[in-house]
Amino acid sequence: MAKKQFVITAEEGLHARPAAALVSEANRFQSELSLEFKNRTVNLKSILGVMSLGIPTRSAIIIHADGPDEQQALVAATELLLAKDMIDAEQ
Repeated sequence: MAKKQFVITAEEGLHARPAAALVSEANRFQSELSLEFKNRTVNLKSILGVMSLGIPTRSAIIIHADGPDEQQALVAATELLLAKDMIDAEQ
């Protein structure tokens, strides 16, 4: 199992469009992916689960990956969050 922590820096938090893109990206991988925020964990492959967290700006989240392509999934999630300006480049 692999995991990576991020801090959402976008003013709008993790809103619908980037959340949908993150879910779409997660669905490309075989690994089980989950998103943790404030001790709640949801399936990262479910848009309803991700949106139910209501993640505001300056929030710490953790993405967990477990499976044969877990490292690739975390790299892809990082690149997507950077491309959508959801996190700072230092993460």
